Amino acid sequence: MLKPAPTQAGSREETEATMNRIDLDGRRAVITGGAQGIGRAIAERFLASGAAVSLWDRDAALVRATADALADRGLVAFEIVDVTDEDAVAAATDATVGRLGGIDILVANAGISGPNLPVVDYPAAAWRQVLEIDLTGVFLCCRAVVPHMIRQNYGRIVNTASIAGKEGNPNAAAYSAAKAGVIALTKSLAKELAEHDIAVNCITPAAARTRIFDQMSPEHIGYMLSKIPRGRFVRVEEIASMVAWLASEENSFTTGAAFDLSGGRATY
Repeated sequence: MLKPAPTQAGSREETEATMNRIDLDGRRAVITGGAQGIGRAIAERFLASGAAVSLWDRDAALVRATADALADRGLVAFEIVDVTDEDAVAAATDATVGRLGGIDILVANAGISGPNLPVVDYPAAAWRQVLEIDLTGVFLCCRAVVPHMIRQNYGRIVNTASIAGKEGNPNAAAYSAAKAGVIALTKSLAKELAEHDIAVNCITPAAARTRIFDQMSPEHIGYMLSKIPRGRFVRVEEIASMVAWLASEENSFTTGAAFDLSGGRATY
């Protein structure tokens, strides 16, 4: 499952030369939901910054294809894992430590949106599924990886929350509640690890145009866009840029914070 390959010159390198290079040389990163969308963009930015990455995703075919596609950019591993499965997360952690030699960075990014319905019509099963993936999955991944970071007295954790976790979106109560939980979990864990060189932060982006839109109604997508003063959705590359700095050694003091990527929607 390890995909080392030589560096290949070309137009991609020209594109990468236009962005600031965050120093992640020698760092080993886990990215959940890494097969597509935001997770893949973060993986691409990490590889351009010198990190080795392990992509964790439950979509076996897609994560294999993504690992193959990124193999010419650096050291890429992958694990097929359901982040709601405690045993699977533990096994993926052990496998990643074995393949990469350790874990320095965790980006807990896997998530779903759930249906767009008012609370009175929201199916209890859908509520549980969203909270299991979007909140409990973050908890399980953090819990599995943190002991390795404590032993080496170094780590960077970035959890993907959402502007919905700050403000609450109508007809998306489960998603909003789960993402609010991610913010609180981030703050709690950051305080627990403050005596170590381990930074724990989260990001609260507005919506990005990824395949998660397939789970949303057109009306909900329009509502989200109407709330963004920038007048557009955030690009996954913009999210990856912020995550790269949060995951770097330069972020040596800030912890327990929620970093806004809402295009001006959030004022706090």
